Amino acid sequence: MNRITATRVIAALCTALLLLAAVTAATPAPAPVWQPVWVTALQRPGDSFAPNWSGVGFGNQTVRQMIRTSTAGSVLRLRLSNSFGTRALAVTGATIARSAGGAAIHPDSLRHLTIGGSPGFRIEPGADAVTDSIDMPVRALETLTVTLYFADATGPATFHAQAQNNSYLAWDDHRADASGNAFTVNSSSWYYLSALEIEQAWPSRSGIALFGDSFTEGVGSTYDAHRSYPDQLAEGFAAQGESRPVLNLGIGGNCLTADSRWLGDSGLSRFRRDVLDQPGIGTVVILEGINDIWLDGASMALGAPVQGATAEQLIAAHRTLIEQARDAGLRVIGATILPAGGSAFGGGDRARYADHDRVRKAVNTWILTSGEYDAVADSAIALADPADHDRLAPAFDSGDHLHPNDAGYTALAAVVAAALR
Repeated sequence: MNRITATRVIAALCTALLLLAAVTAATPAPAPVWQPVWVTALQRPGDSFAPNWSGVGFGNQTVRQMIRTSTAGSVLRLRLSNSFGTRALAVTGATIARSAGGAAIHPDSLRHLTIGGSPGFRIEPGADAVTDSIDMPVRALETLTVTLYFADATGPATFHAQAQNNSYLAWDDHRADASGNAFTVNSSSWYYLSALEIEQAWPSRSGIALFGDSFTEGVGSTYDAHRSYPDQLAEGFAAQGESRPVLNLGIGGNCLTADSRWLGDSGLSRFRRDVLDQPGIGTVVILEGINDIWLDGASMALGAPVQGATAEQLIAAHRTLIEQARDAGLRVIGATILPAGGSAFGGGDRARYADHDRVRKAVNTWILTSGEYDAVADSAIALADPADHDRLAPAFDSGDHLHPNDAGYTALAAVVAAALR
């Protein structure tokens, strides 16, 4: 190559590089993609199985609440909800930090949360709000503490009734306290918290939504110990070096077909809000229906207008959820309804219990044999007493003959993990 040709080649390369730089500079950076790594299913304020603060709300009080991430991230934001509020919610200030156990936090990890750069913000009734993003690296399975201070009266609070771990209350402003000494009252509910999200460079459909009732929520597991089946499923992924978002969308007592003041909006009513509207979900596992079968008559005292659902009604409801999930591009897995022999269901009337249990078995047979789900988890047989499939195995029974204990939830996580493969 002579000197003139080489000069021309170099000039052409320089021109191409300049053009590439110009195009790159003119191309806007991609918008951040947000992936929830912790969520909860929200409920209307009011009575529940345990005392809570939702009916009264808060005023000149600080609420400190613990959440556990299912996977890691370095940039995060918090989603708050006033979905069931009747007035605008004024948050005077909010912080997030690493938990030091109980109501205490690690002070060096404290971050103040803002919206639009302001530490105080309002959330209109029926609306959600997301905080500005913050740099705060978190590990998979790390427990974080969210503290909200309300200077003015909030009115009734959007909440999740059975969090399976403590939240704490203090009077006056203690949002930045490292010690938990001011937090002298506790509750078993979450208030206003909807989701913790991490920023990702590209879209992902790795999230798993676990949708259901108290079996998903974790009732019967060791309190404040993260032993629900969603927790244990997340731990399994992390132990394999494959942590991914695992989202617990269970509500204790929830029905698939009927709305309730105590027990949350029905599965049919809340499926879009709780599952389909979550970004980054690729799979949903549905374990629900036992309360529709059993909460008849006496359920009216709980505010649930249920009269004992038939197998046909429950199968139709499952089909509706399957269709909605498929339309959203989700893989959908069905889990069979656990046995409840010896529990308070049936009120001691064996004939009545047997009549209702036939509904459970018919629904389970359909889940297992219809082929309508993409995959199935036979949770009923996995947790049943080998000598009596109508009852929980004694080793898996929390004591009420209805809800699993920690070992039972380990078995439930294993059978769901197998269906996810």
